Amino acid sequence: MPLQISAGVEIADWQLQLTAIRAQGAGGQNVNKVNSAIHLRFDIKSSTLPDFYKQRLLALSDHRVTEDGVIILKAQVHRTQEKNREEALARLKELILSAVKIQKSRKATKPSRNAKKRRVDDKKRVGNNKALRGKVTD
Repeated sequence: MPLQISAGVEIADWQLQLTAIRAQGAGGQNVNKVNSAIHLRFDIKSSTLPDFYKQRLLALSDHRVTEDGVIILKAQVHRTQEKNREEALARLKELILSAVKIQKSRKATKPSRNAKKRRVDDKKRVGNNKALRGKVTD
């Protein structure tokens, strides 16, 4: 079953290389004999993704994307291989969608004249209050 990225974009199963490996860390005797972690490899350059997607993914400065243009993910959060497989595919989808999301361009703004005046007036008021607190009256 292909991985659906968006309405018109999907990744076929043959483009994904999923390997079951042994999970790291504590987990008792079961962890030493069951391959429950998933190692996912996805070659961006040889994929059928649109060129825009490929360019954005290859331009990422992410440690999960190698210099050769291969995305490598390791999922070992869950105890079962199937849940780790789903986790790896969800992370891949999230990475691709975050790469192609276009950020709004920021418009430079300046504070208004009234905002500047209010700021200065507040500073003066606070300064006067501090000065009055220090005075001793007899």
